[in-house]
Amino acid sequence: MAAIVITKENFDSEVLKAEGTVLVDFWATWCGPCRMLSPIVDEVASEHPDVKVGKINVDEQPELAQQFGIMSIPTLLVFKNGEKVQESVGLIPKEKVEALLG
Repeated sequence: MAAIVITKENFDSEVLKAEGTVLVDFWATWCGPCRMLSPIVDEVASEHPDVKVGKINVDEQPELAQQFGIMSIPTLLVFKNGEKVQESVGLIPKEKVEALLG
C-alpha cells in the first residue's frame, strides 16, 4: 500500500481511529534527511501491507507538528489502535524503521 498524505482534516480517521499499526512520517521538502528517509518509508509501505503509512508535511500541517511536539524532522511516530507507541527522530536505516513497527 502506498503512503497517504495526512492532514489535520483526515488525521483522526486515518490515524487515531485506525485499527492496527500506523506509521506517520513528519517531513518537509527542504529537509535533506527527510528526502533520504522518504524512499525508505515508501518501501516499508509497499512491503508491509498490514501497516498504514502516512506522511505529514510540517510546513503544510503546522498544527499537527505542534500537537505532537515535533521539534526536529524527520520524525517517525508509530500508532497502534490510535495510541502513540514509538517515536524516532532523524534519518534511520530501513531495518530500524521496521523495528519500530514491532
